[in-house]
Amino acid sequence: MEELKNETIGDSVYRRIRADIIFGRLKPGQKLKLDRLKEGYATSVSTLREILNRLASEGLVIAEGQRGFEVSPMSEADLREIAAMRLLLETHALEQSFSDGDIEWEGRLVSAHHKLATMERRMETGDTSGSETWKQYDWEFHQALISACGSRLLMDMHATIFDKYLRYQVMTLSYRGSIAAKEHQALLDAALKRDAKTAVKILNVHITAGVEHALASQEL
Repeated sequence: MEELKNETIGDSVYRRIRADIIFGRLKPGQKLKLDRLKEGYATSVSTLREILNRLASEGLVIAEGQRGFEVSPMSEADLREIAAMRLLLETHALEQSFSDGDIEWEGRLVSAHHKLATMERRMETGDTSGSETWKQYDWEFHQALISACGSRLLMDMHATIFDKYLRYQVMTLSYRGSIAAKEHQALLDAALKRDAKTAVKILNVHITAGVEHALASQEL
């Protein structure tokens, strides 16, 4: 909350545009016209250029020189590469987190899982009106899982790659139903038992199946 309170207008607009890309309100391949964005986000063209260049460095936007900017396209190859990187980072951080996690970590994890499980039950009924909240809670659970790893850099790298992975899930509305919910419960159980070996196996299945389900849901 303190960070949000002290953020600049530019930071606020950056977060809004970034969220609009991740959650599909700005579509893959969409041209980002500065004059139009200026009106929509109520900020200056110079600020928008800085923001879009920042997003380009994250791989969410393509800077095309004199031709301007566009939202990065999506492809099967890109999704598979993102998933492999996510698995590498999360597996490494998970093992360290399980080793060093204390009761405060357990509390964060249980709380994050409760919110996610609640939204998953809602999704299972066919109600997708809260899909953005569902994916936010998914992000929070996986961040909580590795939050005791002791490395802010690793956490930030994971958050960035997870957001790219999340973008594919949002665009394909890729929800695997009770199977995914059971995997999240199994990850929680393994974490509370400090069973990193089992958690890594579950995570491999969880991410791999998520990729295949997203690809089956929509051609990329």
